[in-house]
Amino acid sequence: MNQFASGPKKSFYGKGDVIAYRLHRTGTGPPGKHSVFGVNAKILVYGEQFWPTYTTGDNTGLVATDSMKNFIQRETMNFAGDDLESYCHFLADKFLKLYPQAEGAQLSATGIPYQQVPGTTVSYTPSGPERPMARLELGQGGVVHEAVSGINGFKLLRLNGSAFVGFVRDQYTTLPDIANRPLHMWLDLDWSYVDEKSFFSAGKVTRTVHKLVLDTFHAFVSGSIQQIIYKIGCRVLEEIPSIAQVNLEANNRTWDTIVEKGEEMGVYTDARPPYGCLGLSLKR
Repeated sequence: MNQFASGPKKSFYGKGDVIAYRLHRTGTGPPGKHSVFGVNAKILVYGEQFWPTYTTGDNTGLVATDSMKNFIQRETMNFAGDDLESYCHFLADKFLKLYPQAEGAQLSATGIPYQQVPGTTVSYTPSGPERPMARLELGQGGVVHEAVSGINGFKLLRLNGSAFVGFVRDQYTTLPDIANRPLHMWLDLDWSYVDEKSFFSAGKVTRTVHKLVLDTFHAFVSGSIQQIIYKIGCRVLEEIPSIAQVNLEANNRTWDTIVEKGEEMGVYTDARPPYGCLGLSLKR
C-alpha cells in the first residue's frame, strides 16, 4: 500500500510504470546535460472531488489515468533539466496547476541510465544496475510534504576481507564461522534533506552518495553486512551536510560455494532463494 507523508488518504489513484526517453538525437545535448534522459515515473493524486467516483461512479472532474500517462510523457519534452528531483517537481507542480481539483500529488521517478560508448557521440549502452530515484509529494500552493532521493539496485562484490563469526550458536545453527569470505550483497538506500532547497542539487548529491557507497564498501575489512551499511550511512551524513536522514536496506546474496582451493581461488554459484535482509536508518 502506498504511503503519503502528509498523512493517510481514504482514496488515491494514479498511473505507474510510465516510461519516457528524451533524446538529443545529435548526441550533443545542452551544456552540462545528457543526451539520453530515461525515466520510469509514477503519479498518485488525491482529493475530495474524486470521492464520488468511488461512491456513485460519477467521474465529473476525474482525470483519467491514461491522461496522466500522456501528461507525463508529453511534458517530458518540456522539462529542461536532467535530474530526477527537478523532474518530479516540474511534473507535480504543473499537474496541480492544471487540475486544481487535486489536493496533492506524489510524483516518483526512477532513472533508466544509459552511458555513451567510448569514442562515439551517438551510441549508448545501458548502465547500472543501480538506478537513481526521487519522490516528491506536493500540495496545492506548492507545499512540499515530502522530498526524498535514493539509489536502488547496487550489486556489490568483494573478493575477500569480509568475515562473519561469533554469532549465536544453538540447535538451529548450521552456518560455520567464516573468517574470510567472498561477499556478494545488494543495497538500496534513500535519504531526506535538512530543507526543501537542498532537494534540488542538479543530481550532485546522488552522484556523491554513489561514490561514497563504492568507496566505503572497499575501504575496510568488515565483520558483518550490518557494519558495512552502518559505515556507509555514517559517511553519507558526515560528508553531505544537506542530508538529514539516510535509510539503507541490504540483502545478503553471498554466492554458494561449489569448490575452493584454500583462500586463493574458488567456483561459486548464485545463492539459493532464502536471503538475509538488513535495514538501518540514521539521522543527523
